[in-house]
Amino acid sequence: MPETSDADPIVAQEQSHLDESRAALRAMREEALNLKAQGGNAVSTENLLAALRARAKALMDDPNVPLFFGRLDYGDVADAGEFRDEHYYIGRRHVHDASGEPMVIDWRAPVSTAFYRATPKAPMGLDRRRRFGFAHGAITGYEDEPLSGPSAGDGGAGASRILTEEIERPRSGPMRDIVSTIQPEQDEIVRADMNVSVCVQGAPGTGKTAVGLHRVAFLLYAHRDRLRRGGSLVIGPNKEFLKYIEQVLPALGEIEVGQTTVDDLVARVKITAQDPPESGVVKGDARMAEVLHNAIWSRLRTAQEALPEGIMVVRGSRRWRVPAYEIDELIAATRERDVRYGSGRAMLAPRIAHAILYRMEAAGETTDDRTQNAVARTAEVRKAVDLLWPAIDPVKVVFELYSDAEALAAAAEGILTSEEQAGILWTATRPKVPRTPGTAKWSSADAVIIDEAHDQLDRFPSLAHVVLDEAQDLSAMQYRAVGRRCSTGSVTVLGDIAQGTTPWATPSWAETLKHLGKTEAVIEELTLGFRVPRQIIDFAARLLPDAAPGLLPPTSVRQQGGSLEIDAVADASDLVDTAVTAAELALATHEGSVGLITADARIAEIAAALTTAGVEHTVLGSEPPAPAIDGATETEAELVESLLATDTGPRLVLVPATLAKGLEYDQVLVLEPAEIVAAEPRGLRRLYVVLTRAVSRLHVLHSAPLPPQLTAV
Repeated sequence: MPETSDADPIVAQEQSHLDESRAALRAMREEALNLKAQGGNAVSTENLLAALRARAKALMDDPNVPLFFGRLDYGDVADAGEFRDEHYYIGRRHVHDASGEPMVIDWRAPVSTAFYRATPKAPMGLDRRRRFGFAHGAITGYEDEPLSGPSAGDGGAGASRILTEEIERPRSGPMRDIVSTIQPEQDEIVRADMNVSVCVQGAPGTGKTAVGLHRVAFLLYAHRDRLRRGGSLVIGPNKEFLKYIEQVLPALGEIEVGQTTVDDLVARVKITAQDPPESGVVKGDARMAEVLHNAIWSRLRTAQEALPEGIMVVRGSRRWRVPAYEIDELIAATRERDVRYGSGRAMLAPRIAHAILYRMEAAGETTDDRTQNAVARTAEVRKAVDLLWPAIDPVKVVFELYSDAEALAAAAEGILTSEEQAGILWTATRPKVPRTPGTAKWSSADAVIIDEAHDQLDRFPSLAHVVLDEAQDLSAMQYRAVGRRCSTGSVTVLGDIAQGTTPWATPSWAETLKHLGKTEAVIEELTLGFRVPRQIIDFAARLLPDAAPGLLPPTSVRQQGGSLEIDAVADASDLVDTAVTAAELALATHEGSVGLITADARIAEIAAALTTAGVEHTVLGSEPPAPAIDGATETEAELVESLLATDTGPRLVLVPATLAKGLEYDQVLVLEPAEIVAAEPRGLRRLYVVLTRAVSRLHVLHSAPLPPQLTAV
């Protein structure tokens, strides 16, 4: 890297461009805030005001984050195309001056692709790629990489010190974007076509979550109108994970993407119960969709059974009759169209009315659409539809299956075994059998089944794109719930089979994609870890032959930086005090975040010990919800500025092992691995997750023997 003193003329020149770019961005934001929302009425005015506020949020400038991180100098060569002999600054968003000339190019623009993919062997028209070093929002240095001519290097991943330092930089608080460090294989996924569904298998530290979020940001740039109309959604494993990633998209200027969990996605009943693992496995099985299908469609009755005389409709002085056999033919023809139950029910009355209109026209009467609608609304036709194709409450359908062994047996015949049926009845899963749906204690798996019932009655509208993160833990029924939200759109699936810890987790991505309805999706694998040091990932990978047989161990490009320490505590009664002391030492001697991860059952004990010792900390999963920002009581400018102030909270976070997935900390203290393994059937996988949360240092404390896989050399 060139000398980076204050006297360096290149640094001064680039800093000047940064200052001018920030001023231009402020002018762009002020212009958006000063625009007046004047619509044709109150509703349109409010919509315009909301759009202006959204625009102002998208133009936020965090002074601690560089506005641009790279520069591309294109050569005077044919390969440069329209960018020939130009130079561009690459940043998180587009910035232009008062005349409209670009000062910073959005990282998602076509011209920016070369920043991530160009190599000396394939320079993509570039003469040089420049990376900038920053501290507190100011340029501290630069690094030039010649890509053509005799001075061009080999372009290896380890050639850039700035890139390495950015990847390894300590951090605390929410997850950050990776726009300045995206690797070529990651960029291929980020820029994949919107019509292509992608499944990313990624080991710890490979950046799969960041890749998925950046893909949404890219799609919003490339297909904004389509995504705005169709909608986009990020689905994570829990609220703590969503809180961790919530700032990534806003930092990239994207604030329109919803974020939720699967539980919240299907929340139609209150969750107050937890299934035993055996019941959860059955309820999460895709066969439950077949059981529901049988239960729902069994409500249909034949006219020859229920209305042997058919239907008689009086119109004026005439009576018109449709015989039972013809009504049954109408029902059969409707079912052959493979419609949802609710759609078929809605179609039956007009079809019966049409049969009556046919008779009326044959008798010489004049009819039109109004006549047909009037006949369809007659009491006789409506009563017939209610009798033959009754309305269904999806909650009551599921309640009946759990409450009535005979009803369940009829719907599950040839699908579930008698043991499986017995295992999901209320009598097996609830201490007190509910009498009504309103008194039932529903589980998360029950909510997914109820959601399935809703979809079998009436089709859900599809979003344009969905990102499903930490997908390896979901059941087949949960995948179906996600899949119907993007049935005509695309999906980005992110996960690591080796980190699947639930009893109902699917064994392969091929099966996952089948349940999502996306069998055509492309499966990509990220194998190189950039955040977790090699000695830590190699230590954790010792668990894989037993925890996830068949998966190749992950690799890390970080050979240096990071440490692994394993300490045995002779007296188990000293373990908690030792952990508190280790946490204090970690806070005092190293910067960045510290995660103290332990079995869920120990959280309260350790939290009390930390409090007694006066160690400031938070307990993951126990934080009160953040107060909502009330835009109605703030000016647009105040609203924008308020979003710039972020409180990362204490550096030490006490983490239940079951909530650690997807998170990362600069330093991780793992307390008593044996307890983490013993807490659940797939405990070795849970421990693998826990051990791979460290970015710089991993310190393992134990009094019980470590799992034998970790002690074998």
